Amino acid sequence: MEENHNKPWTVILLCYCIICLLNASLIVTIILDTNLHESMYILLCVFCMNALYGTTGFYPRFLCDLLSDVHVISYYGCLIQTQLIYSFACGELSILVLMAYDRYVAICQPLKYHSIMSKQRVIRFACFSWFTTFCIVAVNTFLTSRLKLCSPYISRLFCVNWSIVQLACFPAQTTISAIVANITLSIYFLHGVFIVWSYMYIIQTCVKSIENRAKFMQTCVPHLVSLFTFVVAMLLDIINMRLGSKELPQTLQNFVAIEFLVIPPIMNPLIYGFKLNKIRKRIYSVVISKTK
Repeated sequence: MEENHNKPWTVILLCYCIICLLNASLIVTIILDTNLHESMYILLCVFCMNALYGTTGFYPRFLCDLLSDVHVISYYGCLIQTQLIYSFACGELSILVLMAYDRYVAICQPLKYHSIMSKQRVIRFACFSWFTTFCIVAVNTFLTSRLKLCSPYISRLFCVNWSIVQLACFPAQTTISAIVANITLSIYFLHGVFIVWSYMYIIQTCVKSIENRAKFMQTCVPHLVSLFTFVVAMLLDIINMRLGSKELPQTLQNFVAIEFLVIPPIMNPLIYGFKLNKIRKRIYSVVISKTK
């Protein structure tokens, strides 16, 4: 299958290196510091791991294409890329749900926090959430793989189910894929509903207490910024994918297509690294010790 893109490889390589550096730094910091082995930081570590997982499904392949005169990807390679990028995006929302639940318990039920959100339980929650997401996306990818295609050209910088389905020879073939895709969208829409529900209770609790308001500003604001950034990026991509106009400049279309693979993976570790006191102090101590 052939792909069309014309991004400078140096910019893409720099972007990927920044993403790897920022997320890996946060992961290593949390793993090595036993004081950060708490549910909120464990989830943040998983969040950064998911960012590395998803971006690895795009950047290396994209860089190879930019450095090559032939922009071709095999059908199975295309399906694998679809699986990686879709499971990253859906996994991102699942982890944001766990983060919202963690903040809900911490603020609304503080006396039960350590028993409900123990280290072992949080790890199980994260593993179950990611594995479930991977399986849901795998079902969509499998259904897409059964379609007979009448064109080898995809209209995006990377492979996604929607672009592959558009190449199907017979529209009737795509009915089951469309149904499963809509069910998947509904599942992750409910994820968003749960986050809104949890923050309704969090805000109600914070209004009554100065201490909780301080905790909200310290720990919930980074989560809300991450959520807002991710949702906006995904909505712009979905709108562009389904309703996009060919009148828009190709450069703008390309940016919108990869926005969720660029902005959230860079912004999230920066936001949490600077906003959370324990992580900020740990990073500062490491930097100061290295400069002495």
